[in-house]
Amino acid sequence: MTHPTRTVYFIIFGALVAGTCLTWAIAFVDLGQWNPIIALTIACTKATLVILYFMHVRYSSKLTILTVCAGFFWLLILITLSLTDYLTRTVTP
Repeated sequence: MTHPTRTVYFIIFGALVAGTCLTWAIAFVDLGQWNPIIALTIACTKATLVILYFMHVRYSSKLTILTVCAGFFWLLILITLSLTDYLTRTVTP
């Protein structure tokens, strides 16, 4: 496979900047228990873009892609378990 062009890098950079601005804007909106979920969704999307394009995983061998997917899947498991703990807590008066 060929490597990405400079235009692709600028598009991904623009998407990362937009994601950062979106994260900043969402921080001022009270969404209740959905705040951490939305913030983590944006963060995971940005991390995926960085992994795929800036770390050149999209253009790597299948073994590298499998290894990165396994690590990312493990990260999602840990985030899910952490959110499950956070969302099931009740406020004690």
